[in-house]
Amino acid sequence: MVARSDLTRDPQLLEALLQARRGSAFFARKLNELTDADFDGASLLPGWTRRHVTAHIGYNARAIARLIEWAATGVETPMYPSPEARDHEIEFGATLSPIALRNLFGHSAVHLNVEWRDLPADAWQHKVKTAQGRTVPAEETVWMRTREVWIHAVDLDNGATFADIPEPVLARLLTDITAAWHTRGTDTGLLIKTTGQPAMTFGDTSTETPVIITGPLAAITRWAAGRGTNGVRAERGAAAGVTAAGAAAPTSDAVLTEVPAAPKWI
Repeated sequence: MVARSDLTRDPQLLEALLQARRGSAFFARKLNELTDADFDGASLLPGWTRRHVTAHIGYNARAIARLIEWAATGVETPMYPSPEARDHEIEFGATLSPIALRNLFGHSAVHLNVEWRDLPADAWQHKVKTAQGRTVPAEETVWMRTREVWIHAVDLDNGATFADIPEPVLARLLTDITAAWHTRGTDTGLLIKTTGQPAMTFGDTSTETPVIITGPLAAITRWAAGRGTNGVRAERGAAAGVTAAGAAAPTSDAVLTEVPAAPKWI
C-alpha cells in the first residue's frame, strides 16, 4: 500500500510543515520523558502545571484542525467559541489523568497532521480567522502550530531549552515578537541585537541613548518571549557614528546591572 503524502507541492510550505512536524515530535519526546507524577509539577508558565501545558497543546491542535476544515469546506468553524471557552477547556483538560492527557496530545496531533496532509493545494490560500481575530490564509496555521509546539516543549521544564529550537524557527519567532512590539509602540528606546550568525537587529534605531539588548539568537528569543534573561546583556547605548541607512549607530556606554523585562508579546 502506497503511503499518502501532502497534496501541496509548494516547497516552502512543505518545509514549513516539516518544521511543525519536527516540533510536534520534539514535544512528544519531552512529554514521554515525564512520569505520570511529573504532570503535577510546575511548568515555566506562571500558574500553569505541566498538565495545563499538555492540555493546551492538545486542544490547540484540535482548534487549528477546525481552521483547516474551514479552509477545505468553506464552512466557518472558529478555533474557539470565545476566549472564555478556550480558557475553560484548558482548565478542564488539566484535571484529566496523565494517560488521558497523553492520548489527547497524541490523537489531536495525528488529526491535525491528516487535515494538513489532505488539504487540496489551492485551499491553502483560503482565508480563515485566528483566535485573535486576524484573517489569514490557511497556510498561516502551520506557523501557528510550529511556534506552539517548540515553545511549549521548553515550557514543560523537562530539560528542553531555546537552543533546541531550529534557527529558522527562532529567527521568525523573534521577528514576530518584535513586530508585535513595534505595532503597539512598546519598543520605544529599546534596541535588540543578536550576536553571532545570523546577526539581526530590531527595535528603536531613532533613540540617541537606547537600551541595547544583546546575546545569541536563542537567548535573545527566550528573553523576548518572556522566558528569562540567561545569556542576555543589557547596556545603555550612546549614539556614535552613522549606519549605512543614515541612523545613529549605538555604542556601549554602560552595562546595566539588571536586564529589563521584555515588553508584552501576546
